[in-house]
Amino acid sequence: MTRIDDTPHAWDERTQLTTFLDYARDTARAKCQGVSAENARKAILPTSPLMTMSGVVSHLHWVEYYWFQVVFLGEEDRGPWTEDDPDREMRIAVDVPLTQLLNEYAEQSTRYRELVAGHNLDKRARRAVRNGLHIDLRWILLHLTEETARHNGHLDILREMLDGTTGD
Repeated sequence: MTRIDDTPHAWDERTQLTTFLDYARDTARAKCQGVSAENARKAILPTSPLMTMSGVVSHLHWVEYYWFQVVFLGEEDRGPWTEDDPDREMRIAVDVPLTQLLNEYAEQSTRYRELVAGHNLDKRARRAVRNGLHIDLRWILLHLTEETARHNGHLDILREMLDGTTGD
């Protein structure tokens, strides 16, 4: 797997936060390098039938969409999930080539990097979260780093079980 550097080019808070989120994003993409189209769609964990490499990448894409566009910007939620199928982004991913999912995730990451650059870290989200609080952009960056890192562990396990590939 590709070695990715997590060392920021500057030591201010914004650069450190965005560097770690980019590191987690790049790690997710690296874990998918060279996986076959068939393996990307395989659900190999008996108790987690939606846990595929494609599903995880799709989930990461849509989680960022939700936090940046729906919560932070206050846009209408146009995500693929429904009340009847709250994990639909993982289910429909098996019908999309992994390379397309990864490209869409990378393009979206670029747009969100620009969004973050244009706002103060103390800027509050337009939409409240479950407990009624309007979180700030800093919290969203921290949460997305945590979410992406957690799912990188899932990608690690899936990849090793699928074809024996291991990495950082």
